[in-house]
Amino acid sequence: MGACGVLIVVVGLLMRNRARRAIGRAELSVDDDAVRRIIEEGVLELAEDEPLDLDEIEEEERRFWEQTWDEAEEW
Repeated sequence: MGACGVLIVVVGLLMRNRARRAIGRAELSVDDDAVRRIIEEGVLELAEDEPLDLDEIEEEERRFWEQTWDEAEEW
């Protein structure tokens, strides 16, 4: 898995955790106003989201690149 893949996994995990917290805090009902927002904006936010923690993402990426890798075996 390349660096891009690892970064995607890290961001995905962070977003999944945030979504779980938001769902736990928000009511899970969609009314007419929510449908209008989905149509106009393309998304429906259930709760106020915190921005991604860029420092945490940067730290994970730094740790990834500091790892040592064995050379691939040839078949």
